[in-house]
Amino acid sequence: MIYFDNAATTRALPSVAEKMSMMLCEQYGNPASVSAMGLAVEKEIRNAAEIIARGIHCKYEEIFFTSGGTEGDNWAIYGTAEGYKRQGQHFITTEIEHPAVKNPMKHLEEQGCEVTFLKVDRQGHISLEELANAIRPDTVLVSIILVNNETGTVQDAAAIGKLVKEKNPNCLFHVDAVQAFGKYPIDVEKMKIDLLTMSGHKIHGPKGVGMLYMRKGLKVKPLMLGGGQQRGQRPGTENGPGAAALGVACDEAFKAMKESIEHVREVKKVLLEGILAMPDTQLNGDSLEDASPYVLNVTFKGLRSEVLLHALESKGIVVSAGSACDSKKKVGSPVLTAMGLPFNEIEGAIRFSFCRYNTVEEAEECLKALNELVPFFRKYNR
Repeated sequence: MIYFDNAATTRALPSVAEKMSMMLCEQYGNPASVSAMGLAVEKEIRNAAEIIARGIHCKYEEIFFTSGGTEGDNWAIYGTAEGYKRQGQHFITTEIEHPAVKNPMKHLEEQGCEVTFLKVDRQGHISLEELANAIRPDTVLVSIILVNNETGTVQDAAAIGKLVKEKNPNCLFHVDAVQAFGKYPIDVEKMKIDLLTMSGHKIHGPKGVGMLYMRKGLKVKPLMLGGGQQRGQRPGTENGPGAAALGVACDEAFKAMKESIEHVREVKKVLLEGILAMPDTQLNGDSLEDASPYVLNVTFKGLRSEVLLHALESKGIVVSAGSACDSKKKVGSPVLTAMGLPFNEIEGAIRFSFCRYNTVEEAEECLKALNELVPFFRKYNR
């Protein structure tokens, strides 16, 4: 099988599975317990936090383990809204956010807050000038995705963070780094990031565990009330096995990052150049050099993505539709729509997403299948 759907989820590393199994079956104490086993689990959790902190240049006390990216995004948004409601009720995000950000923002609007949704250009970039004009004295949070999950477009987090703090030093900057963490260099100090979210299963870690970086001293409120776990910010018995396994995945990702970027970019280049050599195809998003090497979104004009997706799957190649289209309503991906693509280009969009274990040979095999299937279905559609 050729798996090109790594933006959806990744295969856990054997070392991750081994760590999790050991924690579940042998080192299974409650980290809140003062027993030797409990203290051992607490040590494992701290070790994982220290690994993550070193990777993004923060303190381990600023790392909070969550159930994944969605919880982290919700916590960053709702926690800021509650903790800073006396400061203001204006929020800024973009039209190309993941639903884990966009839907909480829409909910805040329903609760009486004001949300500015920044537009993007044809490549998926926001305008720094539009952002500057949108920031006000009562703006409490700017939330912007670092690497878009559909197109791989990378926002300039350092420039955005600098701008936010220059325009309003009290405004917080949140980054959804689910598709960037462990694959893209992140320095929360240099980028002036106050809150950052990630998810373990995107970097060969376990599902059901993620992380929220929260700069020390913020007034962000917890989503839940209960015991005093995680410095009183996230109650409930800590997920020791998940946190420890996440630490293993992060450590591996940080060590392999530079080499992985170069390798994955070559895989993407082979596939992209082969696809663009086919008639009636186009790249959606930024250029090969500027976009994340891990995500590729292309349109096969005259085809429906679902048809091609299932045909590829029948040949053992797993990809995803670039959009969840409804041909009857003529609507498609909000991300591609926000970028200005017409429906006839959106309905044929396919997302290929890679990991460091994919190979050039797999890209070449995928191209062979595409060169067989695309002409067939185009002829069939006519």
